[in-house]
Amino acid sequence: MNNNQTGKCQCGLISYSFNKEKVISSHHCHCKDCQRATGSGKATIIFIPKKHVDLNGEIKYFESKGTSGTHVRRGFCSNCGSGILSYAKEIPHILYVKAGTLNDSSWLKIDSNFFTKSANEWNRPDETIKCFEGNPSIISGIKTLLKSF
Repeated sequence: MNNNQTGKCQCGLISYSFNKEKVISSHHCHCKDCQRATGSGKATIIFIPKKHVDLNGEIKYFESKGTSGTHVRRGFCSNCGSGILSYAKEIPHILYVKAGTLNDSSWLKIDSNFFTKSANEWNRPDETIKCFEGNPSIISGIKTLLKSF
């Protein structure tokens, strides 16, 4: 079984690869920041330690203060504008890879929904998986951090 996963921007200038065994978790984020950044109802993100992602090409970053107070750096292709990944400046060793940039996302399983309180009626969260009205609890955050080392 091939565990190597690849992805890229729309024009192919940015590409990446990682071993899917290194993925911490995957989520739908319905916060207003992700809605604006994607132009849709949510961002589907894959949490993975930065050290396990092989990134090719130069990403252009934009920073904003997130809904929960962290400084979110969102990375885009400077040529085609595709959103590739993001991370919280306060925890830069965990990347949030945009699931839509994967070449094959058929293996992906979504663990939870974040910020369901700001989800739109036209893009309701999947209630068959765990839902958080905002960011997950501090305990979930600690578990994520521990898995990243």
